[in-house]
Amino acid sequence: MPPYPRALLQTSAHNMGSVVTRIGYLIPEFPGQTHILFWREREALLRHGIEPDLVSTRLPRRELVSHTWAEKAISRTEYLYPVPLSGFRRSLGSAARAFPGGLARCSRSIRAARGLDARGRLRLLALAAAGCRLADIARRRGWTHVHVHSCADAAHVALFAHLLSDLSYSVTLHGPLEDYGPNQREKWRHAAFGIVITQRLLDEVHRELDGSLPPVVEIAPMGVDAASFQRSHGYEPWRGGGPLSIFSCGRLNLVKGHQYVIEAVARLRTRGLPVRLVIAGEDEQGGSGYRRTLEGEIAARGLGEDVTLLGAVSEERVRQELERAHLFCLASLAEPLGVAIMEAMAAGVPVVATRRGGVPELVDDGVDGLLVSAESAEEVAAAIERLARDPELARRLSGAGMRKVASQFSSERSAGVLARCVAATLRERAAP
Repeated sequence: MPPYPRALLQTSAHNMGSVVTRIGYLIPEFPGQTHILFWREREALLRHGIEPDLVSTRLPRRELVSHTWAEKAISRTEYLYPVPLSGFRRSLGSAARAFPGGLARCSRSIRAARGLDARGRLRLLALAAAGCRLADIARRRGWTHVHVHSCADAAHVALFAHLLSDLSYSVTLHGPLEDYGPNQREKWRHAAFGIVITQRLLDEVHRELDGSLPPVVEIAPMGVDAASFQRSHGYEPWRGGGPLSIFSCGRLNLVKGHQYVIEAVARLRTRGLPVRLVIAGEDEQGGSGYRRTLEGEIAARGLGEDVTLLGAVSEERVRQELERAHLFCLASLAEPLGVAIMEAMAAGVPVVATRRGGVPELVDDGVDGLLVSAESAEEVAAAIERLARDPELARRLSGAGMRKVASQFSSERSAGVLARCVAATLRERAAP
């Protein structure tokens, strides 16, 4: 396929700031239980003059589709898998249009891949076929750019679409590079720009990918719409009337550290503190995986009346639980930043979190939240008890957290950075 006509690029670049510009917006397995942040950014992008056309690899498990907007999102999303017969035929057409130059570029990229065995290179061939399908969708919908909210295989798909059709692409890194598989240099080298969500990740990509980075790499934390977390009534700390209500939110996975919060609840019960813990989130198997481990832990500690696992829930249910809670706790072993922590802070709920990953860039210990060591149920219990025994501290952290999120972690911020980078990319590609 030949490069996109310069007239189309010039029109898209001109439209930035006047008429809505349409881009591809690729999210793996959308809409998943943690994908509210992408839906928020999508809405914010519209206010910045960009219409993100939703595209995804495949639907997630139905048990993980919980948001009130999910059906609307599904109806607006084009999925790369499974491939309908018409899509298969059009993908073959894309491959034919890319012959021979685009196919040669894909072949060179696969040969240049690092950290892959023969099986891994065969997998790249399958991803190149998905790249043909993405290139066809882009051509039909008039995209000149696609943004990928992943640096795993979805980034490979965009890479191959670029090599086949000259469709420009960009990536957002949401966690450590090692979490997103091999061949990172190829994924980043061909991107028009990259976005990372924390300074820690920016330092990592410069350290690990020096010489293969695009000319622009920016920080833009995925944020929240603070207004949507505005409380119906003011925050009230626990003062001993009834149980201390703790809320936690995160997929049921070992890395989220729910087991340490459950153990902390058991410790606090032995100290005479009436505690009730509610955890929102589900495991990747839709309830048949790590959830069963946590259920066993709850039963073994005799906490069946004190700990509730809600499963995957909507953002409305999250807001309801935050309004009921005296504090929020997430004891992650690794947390790139922590959107659930942001949401709690936006709702004025004091937070207890671990000082892992990018969390210290979000929570200033003792100022707008409390930080504890990872894998320490005792430190979690001590921080919870500290907030329970000091309502004035809880109230102070509540107000400081709300102010910080509203000023520094709005979804408008990430949308603004993405819109600016897309505009600059289109202008550069349209220049004579």
